[in-house]
Amino acid sequence: MYYLNNDAVAVPSAVNFGQRETHSSTLELKTVSINPDDTFTVQQAINAFGFGWFHVKLSLLVGLCWMSDSMEMAILSILGPALFCEWNVTKLQQASVTTIVFLGMMLSSSFWTQLSNRYGRKSALTLFGVLLVLYSILSSVAPSYAWLLTLRGLVGFAIGCVPQSVTLYAEFLPTKHKGKCVVLMDCFWALGACFEVVLALIVYPYYGWRGLLGLSATPLLLFTLLSPWLSESARYYSSNGHSDKAIRVLEQIAHNNKRHMLMGRLIADEEPSSTESFRSLLSPSLYRTTLLLWFIWLASAFCYYGLVLVTTELLVARNKENNPNECVTFMTSDFMDLLWITLSEFPGILMTIKVIKLFGKKKTIVLQYLLLVMCTLVLMSVNSRFSTSLTLFIARGTISGIFQAIYVYTPEIYPAALRSVGVSGCSVLARLGAMLTPFVAQVLMDTSKVQAISTYAVVGLLASVACAFLPRENLGYH
Repeated sequence: MYYLNNDAVAVPSAVNFGQRETHSSTLELKTVSINPDDTFTVQQAINAFGFGWFHVKLSLLVGLCWMSDSMEMAILSILGPALFCEWNVTKLQQASVTTIVFLGMMLSSSFWTQLSNRYGRKSALTLFGVLLVLYSILSSVAPSYAWLLTLRGLVGFAIGCVPQSVTLYAEFLPTKHKGKCVVLMDCFWALGACFEVVLALIVYPYYGWRGLLGLSATPLLLFTLLSPWLSESARYYSSNGHSDKAIRVLEQIAHNNKRHMLMGRLIADEEPSSTESFRSLLSPSLYRTTLLLWFIWLASAFCYYGLVLVTTELLVARNKENNPNECVTFMTSDFMDLLWITLSEFPGILMTIKVIKLFGKKKTIVLQYLLLVMCTLVLMSVNSRFSTSLTLFIARGTISGIFQAIYVYTPEIYPAALRSVGVSGCSVLARLGAMLTPFVAQVLMDTSKVQAISTYAVVGLLASVACAFLPRENLGYH
């Protein structure tokens, strides 16, 4: 979901902030004020300015990126069945439309990383907004399946830039607020998924999948129009030798947050050693943990996107049973059911935070995976509309919570110099899981409901076992 981020910024957990709030504030102020040579870094300045109006505006702008990413993912579950009635495509072709998006995301991540490192986060995100709006609109008027497949691949290529919004966001956040803001971004993701369903409820009956594809670019069009007011990262300016520009950005933050600008000379933040490479993740001390995390991230994406696709497949299958002689996709009642199921992501995220406080992240992930397995087993046996929707509601909220937990757990396992590359490696495997799941949720599901859903049960069970062998999270990581 979620941010399958190839250029991830390691962030602390969103829980257990209450006991550290006062202490953190004192330390941050001391870090800035007690400095013998009157120098300060970008992060020290941001810590001193605190979370204010500047960050509220930034959160809304970055949230639009997350919403658009979520909406592009959510529409994939609606697009497949609609294409069957439009062009009579096979299930394998429907699955390919989903897979090509994630393939584009995987292939483009390094391109967007290099572009943002060279020309800045803001420039990369502005280009991403223009391209995604363009490709989304062109997809809505695609004359054939081949054209649509190509354009959806380009959509995935553009979406590969979304992690840069997280990088920009994290570089503006005070240290003690980073974990909380991870939860905020997860809520924007869930909001985007719900907004897509509401949009489908209004648009799809009258304008079909083409109108839905075009209008789904609305949040990103808004982001693109507002991007001139987006500030470039002060940390990016500082690390590239543009201290004067970094100072101007920091002055803007201080002014928006009603704080005084720091006095002294700005120096660059210390960056993790560039000598640390991907191979370090497979060193003798880390290879076991890395392999376990890779599988857990793959399983999480496989199950999350699988449940999204399975939900619409079950709804369409029910409609086909009631109208065997017509090509029926979605009815109004289906979108209402889909909306309630999608809303489960909000309580799923909030409940995860509560359970983490009680049992810790590792035990929480194990328990959630076991609950997910139970839901899949129930799903194979229920037939009524209410029972199916209720089971999917619990399962969707559970897998959303798992993503939240592993995203804040993973950085705590690796040494500081390896946190970014560690989460990046996990993100690659997550995208791989997302690429594979359409062939189970759409292709195998068409042949055997039991075999398809049992596949998710087996993967969830194996993931819970893998998580049980992970080391305990670092309780002091903040």
